[in-house]
Amino acid sequence: MTQAVHCGAPIAIRAAAITFTGDPFTVGASAMHYESDAIVVMSDGRIVDFGAASSVASRLPVGTEVTRYTGCLISAGFIDAHVHYPQTSVIASYGKQLLDWLNDYTFPAEAAFVDPAHASEVARFFLEEALHAGTTSCAAFCTVHPESVDAFFAAAQSLGMRVIAGKVLMDRNAPEALLDSARSGYDQGKALIARWHDRDRLSYCVTPRFAATSSPEQLDAAGALWREHPGTYLQSHIAENRGEIEWVRKLFPERAGYLDVYDHFGLLGPRAIYGHGIWLSESEFARMHDTGTAIAHCPTSNTFLGSGLFRLHDALKPSRAVRVALATDIGGGTRFSMLSTMHEAYKVAQLNGRSLTALQAFYLATRGGARALYMDDRVGSIAPGMEADLVVLDLASTRLIAERMRHCENIEQALFVQMTLGDERSVRATYVAGALAAVSPGRATD
Repeated sequence: MTQAVHCGAPIAIRAAAITFTGDPFTVGASAMHYESDAIVVMSDGRIVDFGAASSVASRLPVGTEVTRYTGCLISAGFIDAHVHYPQTSVIASYGKQLLDWLNDYTFPAEAAFVDPAHASEVARFFLEEALHAGTTSCAAFCTVHPESVDAFFAAAQSLGMRVIAGKVLMDRNAPEALLDSARSGYDQGKALIARWHDRDRLSYCVTPRFAATSSPEQLDAAGALWREHPGTYLQSHIAENRGEIEWVRKLFPERAGYLDVYDHFGLLGPRAIYGHGIWLSESEFARMHDTGTAIAHCPTSNTFLGSGLFRLHDALKPSRAVRVALATDIGGGTRFSMLSTMHEAYKVAQLNGRSLTALQAFYLATRGGARALYMDDRVGSIAPGMEADLVVLDLASTRLIAERMRHCENIEQALFVQMTLGDERSVRATYVAGALAAVSPGRATD
């Protein structure tokens, strides 16, 4: 079931709960707030009370409905910082590396989005799958067609979701049917901003696909469009694949490196987020830190396409920490589940000789992701005043998980089991703006 039901009467849910009040990469376990039995109260789309059930119960308004989720854990909804909703139909296509994958699968799939009916169907399916996986917010690439943006925002609006999205800008090195121009991309983007940005929970994102598919003129126009509309976002790709890096170097030989291409055109700064960043240099990390530019870490995609291993702990070096979020990168990524994404991020860290704790992984998927997207004042945490986007995880969603959980001695161990063995089946329910938006098939509340 996927639905959005909005009403002003307070509702409450009860289970164990976890949220973050700080960054576990810097302060460790003290960043976590855990309640073994909590109540979250929601009204008019926001959290109005949260804490130990023994305390909150006495403060509940008379007649407040309380739904109890036995054996579950409430978390802030997951945030997916880099997705391509038009690539839903090509997930799990045979894994050639990036540039071949774009030509063989991505571009043919995206050509179909000239049809508004097709775009609407895929957008709805994509967002419903995200909700069933516990993802309540995402930053999405649409296609070059304005219709694809209209479809995505309309679907997200009907579901009450907070999303970021934009029309892809691409005026070279792609099939003719997927090309715009510097002028048309700017004009269409400006019209889409007027139509959708800051409408309900929607934010527009200026979206050059990546430097190789935009001319200098288009990148310059993208920078102008972003500067002219404060509060909008910017997203693209960087340093995902070594072949891509060499291609960009040949296209922009006058620039000092890949990041410098974007920097030159004014495409770095707060609310700019770049997918991947696998092969960034120390000086590029430092520049991202200085400008407040964020990276979306996409581990399932990077391993599937053989792109490389993102150096998460290097990006987060305390002296010049970069804002980092987790992302599925559907459809190069292989799962909608942020739990599966955390699992893969753990393995990538291991292969880089570092360790990623469960607290750090859950932080990246919630408060950390919100911080990377400059939305941490609205989503990503459970606290009064925050928007009521929540996921309820079934801590015994499979027989194996149930057996393994019997041997957990604390919440840190339990979270690690969930991120290692869990997936979409672990999501009992998802709430968006205080409304029940998705519940797992075959499961019911207690």
